[in-house]
Amino acid sequence: MCGISGYVDLSRSQSAEALTGRIRAMNAAMLHRGPDAGGEWVDAARGVALGHRRLSIIDLSPAGAQPMHSADERYVIVFNGEIYNFPKLRAELEQSGMIAWRGHSDTEVLLAAIVRWGVHGALQRMEGMFAFALYDRAEQTLTLGRDRLGEKPLYYGQWGAKLVFGSSLASFAENADIPLQLDRDSLALMMRHNYIPSPYSIYRDVAKLEPGCTATFTLGERDAIDAPAIAPYWSVEDDVLGARDAGGEATVDGLESLLNEVISQSMVSDVPVGAFLSGGVDSSLVTALMQANSASPVNTFSIGFTEDEFSEAEYAKQVAAHLGTHHTELYLSGQDALDVIPQLPLIYDEPFSDSSQIPTFLVSKMAREHVTVALSGDGGDELFCGYNRYLFGSQLRRRLKPLPPFARTLAGKGLTLLSIDRWNSLYALAARLTGRKTGYKNIGDKLHKAAEVIQVSNDRDLYRRLVSHWKQPGLLVPGAEEPPTALDTRFHELDNFIELMMALDTVSYLPGDILVKVDRAAMFNSLETRVPFLNHRVLGYAWRMPLGNKLQGGNGKLPLKEILYKHVPRQLIDRPKMGFGIPLGNWLRNELRDWADNLLDPARLSEQGVFDSALVQQYWQAHLSGKSNYQYYLWDVLMFQAWFDQYGKRVSL
Repeated sequence: MCGISGYVDLSRSQSAEALTGRIRAMNAAMLHRGPDAGGEWVDAARGVALGHRRLSIIDLSPAGAQPMHSADERYVIVFNGEIYNFPKLRAELEQSGMIAWRGHSDTEVLLAAIVRWGVHGALQRMEGMFAFALYDRAEQTLTLGRDRLGEKPLYYGQWGAKLVFGSSLASFAENADIPLQLDRDSLALMMRHNYIPSPYSIYRDVAKLEPGCTATFTLGERDAIDAPAIAPYWSVEDDVLGARDAGGEATVDGLESLLNEVISQSMVSDVPVGAFLSGGVDSSLVTALMQANSASPVNTFSIGFTEDEFSEAEYAKQVAAHLGTHHTELYLSGQDALDVIPQLPLIYDEPFSDSSQIPTFLVSKMAREHVTVALSGDGGDELFCGYNRYLFGSQLRRRLKPLPPFARTLAGKGLTLLSIDRWNSLYALAARLTGRKTGYKNIGDKLHKAAEVIQVSNDRDLYRRLVSHWKQPGLLVPGAEEPPTALDTRFHELDNFIELMMALDTVSYLPGDILVKVDRAAMFNSLETRVPFLNHRVLGYAWRMPLGNKLQGGNGKLPLKEILYKHVPRQLIDRPKMGFGIPLGNWLRNELRDWADNLLDPARLSEQGVFDSALVQQYWQAHLSGKSNYQYYLWDVLMFQAWFDQYGKRVSL
């Protein structure tokens, strides 16, 4: 895994030295993505410069260095990621003709595959995570490509004759000649989702390439660069809907065999490999199958909290002990979080406010002291019906359907008569009196969310409300209008509400939040992460399984649990889902209060003119009083403010 960058100027007015200086500065801004080596390729006559920072994983020799040329010298590529099935593809290429390989890197195999099958033909054969830029010297075109599900980042921006692209928005800021302007509409999306969905970014005129797509720019003798030709080489919808309609053939045994194959592939590396282990179903299963495919103890890593309510570290420790892994754990306090927060704007290139970014960064930092590659269990919830909100949303939808509008309004007001903390206390008391386990964590928060969504008119709006932080972000960011996202445009064919939620999560929350969080946190520590559940063959297999085989009686992820129980005792796994959260609400009232007070100062907000200062203060004071828990709403604003402190001097409002 690495970092890539590029700069194109069709005016051809810049010398080779000037272009080289630019690309080196862009590379330096993402040194953490590739600390082992750096390289540049410049064609001043055509105004093209490509850059690469290398984190050496496969083929540690100079033969794996980039930018890399194809054997026929037609193509130049910079590549970030891993192609897991490259040995198989290499053998296939060798069978169809003699190839004089220079090394054994996956990048070289990708280039040879492009020469043989073309860009899309090659990508359709690839299993992996990646982002790349390919310059065709013969056709004078530049093609950007991104993996199927969006594990690796790739941004691009156009300004007349100039084109800038790369793995990191920090690299864009190194070019003083390109205007970086705040996109208020994208900021409104962030306030709703806590991330900025593709294809948007925090800057106007800068886009994220959509997963599963290529973007081809025609260069040549031109005065300006036209908009790229965007072409999908794979579609989540096609795979999901096709697999769902096929159905019937997928079994737990077949899934187990496939996961063993995919996880074994994901362990191929020339450097040490480990796993993140939370103690939940997904990470425990990945770890168990890694250990089953390893001759020595697997390195595992987990994070805990001094606040027991938020900590799963003890469960992870028990799972690790049972599997016989070499386990390392770290316990956090509010001060640990405070120490990380100043780095967050540097870790995340644009405003990003999933608060579990903090423990994700810290577990990545700890893991990097021992390994260079770590596998994670991300994707299991989306594919196998694991999130609590799937069941909660379905139950809410079923109960709302017969209610007339006036009854919904009264019910919504009634649910908010008690504070979140009061609901939690009553729920815990009821559980003690009845002797039942609590089925939901933080029931008060869920009931207040229910009050906010109770008047929705259709399934898609209900889902949007369930995943929203600020429900009317246009009031918070005056003048902003939210552009359409995957929530508006994707999966209209699905009529089962739970399946709709799972599918929309796969094309929105998963690539926009989960994968961004993990990639940026890990790569800031120069750690490569791999996500076996997101192999597209696993996705297709999962969607061939009927929903009733994944979820029964409120119990989700049944196929994964059935496999896991062959390796780990049921009692170590069967417990309410906690997630990778932090006690943010308490920290904001205590350890982080001074920091937050400074960023939310009314005079400061009014001078910036980005947020409605009075509205922010209303939520901040309500949170400080303890009567409400607005931690997620406030963290959205705080993460933008912290980002703006870092990059604001380069940004036009």
